[in-house]
Amino acid sequence: MSLSSSPRRLRLAALAVAVMAVAGIGRYSWLDHAQAASAPKAAAAVPVHVSQASQMDVPVWLSAIGNVQPLNSVNVRVRADGELTQVLFKEGQMVQAGSLLAQIDPRTYQAQLAQAQALVAKDQAQLANLRINLQRASNLAAAKAGPNQDVDTYKAQLAAQQATVQADQAALDNARLQLNFTEVRAPFTGRTGQRLLDVGSIVHGSEATGLVTLTQMDPISVAFAVSQDDLAQILEQNARQPLQVVAMSRDGSHEIARGQLTFIDSQVATASGQVQLKAQFDNGKNQLWPGELVSARLLINTQRAATVVPASAVQLGRDGDYVYVVNAEQQVEPRQVKASSIVVDGKQWIREGLKPGESVVTVGQSRVAPGVKVAAINEQAVAANAAEVQP
Repeated sequence: MSLSSSPRRLRLAALAVAVMAVAGIGRYSWLDHAQAASAPKAAAAVPVHVSQASQMDVPVWLSAIGNVQPLNSVNVRVRADGELTQVLFKEGQMVQAGSLLAQIDPRTYQAQLAQAQALVAKDQAQLANLRINLQRASNLAAAKAGPNQDVDTYKAQLAAQQATVQADQAALDNARLQLNFTEVRAPFTGRTGQRLLDVGSIVHGSEATGLVTLTQMDPISVAFAVSQDDLAQILEQNARQPLQVVAMSRDGSHEIARGQLTFIDSQVATASGQVQLKAQFDNGKNQLWPGELVSARLLINTQRAATVVPASAVQLGRDGDYVYVVNAEQQVEPRQVKASSIVVDGKQWIREGLKPGESVVTVGQSRVAPGVKVAAINEQAVAANAAEVQP
């Protein structure tokens, strides 16, 4: 081997060693990367909205479908026979108690009244004459100048005449009453309905057809029924003070009026197991209309310092209601609770299973499971910050 080839072989050997070193480094680097990739990653926290259970006074309501009923509604009928000469109201008009609604031709009854007055006057004159004759006969009999029989006769005639005058007076009162019946007046303040008789009609007191239906509008009542299971509590609370009733629109979207419970039926309907109630409302603005269907809400009690959470926190599971509670390690755990159906301002009453101050998940329950760590977004803090930035 020549000397010139020896340095060449040395260079090739050095190059080979360098290539093997680079390959070794790359292999170790790849192994480290592969091991790092295969190592398990820590699970990321799931963002959810949370809210703390708090305390508030919760009103306990009973809800039912109610029917608006007037306190008084009457078919105004005529009570005298004759021609209807005037109708003095308009359909749908508010009329006051005692106001004149219609007039029946009074001339026949005026003549009967005058005749009765004349008969009373005639018989009273005869009665006065008999009194004079009785006095004269009594004086003569006392003076032994006349028989006592005349005194007795005049006394009997006087008694009969007094009875005749009383009968005449009764006939006079009846004639005056019949004349008053020619004026048809409103028995109470209310709203008139459709007119059923026209001017010129011949009316009779015996007819069932009335002149108009008059309905009292203010105050007004709402009738509704509740279960017999609630009757004992209603009676107990109403004995302390009249219970409050709120009339809502039929869909429950807005309040119409507030009133008080005024009537509890004396028996439970055996067919339905319900008891009828009535509440009375001031209705000066005609918010409630007779025959209207409303949602009646009866306030039977107020639960003081009740534990509440946002209604969205309560979930329905196989075993009943539950909530996801966030513990100190920011992990969620499901907890069975006894939740009332009562929701006030978006807050639901939790009867059992939760304490004030505990945090529950309100939004994002579908993304969590028992033991999952969460990134809590506090709803109360978000609401407070939003309130601060508002002008």
